This record gives sequence, C-alpha cells and structure tokens, in this order.
Amino acid sequence: MDNLEISWVFELAINPSRFEDLKTLMADMVEATRQNEVGTLNYEWAISDDQQVCHVYERYRDSAAVMTHLESFGANFAVRFMKVVKPARLVVYGTPSAQVKDGLADWAPSTWRP
Repeated sequence: MDNLEISWVFELAINPSRFEDLKTLMADMVEATRQNEVGTLNYEWAISDDQQVCHVYERYRDSAAVMTHLESFGANFAVRFMKVVKPARLVVYGTPSAQVKDGLADWAPSTWRP
C-alpha cells in the first residue's frame, strides 16, 4: 500500500528585526490551518535559540490536503511571509502529486521518497 502522506521541513532565515512579526504571522497561520484544513495532520514551528532561524514541520493526509494548504497560504499569507523570512531549504517527504510539485516549485525543494 502506498503511503499517501506528504510532509516537509522548511528552513527559514528570519529577517532581522522581524521576529515579533513572525510570531504574529505564525499564530495567524496556525489558527487558519486549524480551522480550515482538516487534512493537515501536523503544523509545527520551532525557532533557534538566537531567533535567527525557523523550522516549520508540516504533515498532510495526502496531496489534496497539501493543495488546500498551498491555496490558503497563497491567498492569505504569502506576502506577509516573504516580508519576515527568507526561505533557505525545503525538504519534502513522500510521493507528492505533480500538482503539489508544481505548487512547491518556487521553493526548489528536494524530495525524499519512502
């Protein structure tokens, strides 16, 4: 049986003096995900001790759930997100659909298959 779950770790450099903005953004994104994305299994953020790097761990039921998240992110959070962080690395685990691969292409992810 294929594992349909898709997960990733996204490493972000926090723009100088924008840490408080990131905290507000994280709270807004977590709440929107909790309320509107039933296919999201994990959505967790961790900050380095020096507050310069953020890791985001996300896990989704399947590619359709990823697309729901990406559509919400693009419509509601992408502009704010890019003001407070600089994406450094995205590692995707699983077997994402072609649509998910296209949706993540701007982040130049590496994909690891089970």
